[in-house]
Amino acid sequence: MPTDRDKNCRELFEIIMTLAREIRCCSRDEAICQDLTFHQFIILDAVTRRGELGLTDLHQILSVEKSTTTRLVNPLIQRGLLTRDRAAHDSRAAMLRVTEEGLKTHGKAWGCLEGFFGGIVQNIAAGQRGEVL
Repeated sequence: MPTDRDKNCRELFEIIMTLAREIRCCSRDEAICQDLTFHQFIILDAVTRRGELGLTDLHQILSVEKSTTTRLVNPLIQRGLLTRDRAAHDSRAAMLRVTEEGLKTHGKAWGCLEGFFGGIVQNIAAGQRGEVL
């Protein structure tokens, strides 16, 4: 006969399993919204929220190697979503800034992700959402 503990563990397992299934896309190099990968959206979002962002700061946000950061940033620059300029405080440092096209793309991608995240939240029982989130 299942106990309350078993029931709670089963519910938590179901939530984690559903969440893991839903967020699989976040670890791939596939476009999720607006032809952006999840990592590219993280970059675009960070630069958009801050107005400008140093490449060094971005390494810390992404927790990846410098070369990986460059590989992720370059397509955003090539698409005209970001610009990369020398930092005023250090000519060896690079600063990223969002363009008008980047702002538009960010808004559209965020709208897409809101639907995605809303789907995840719907899989959490209403009485448990606050606690789980």
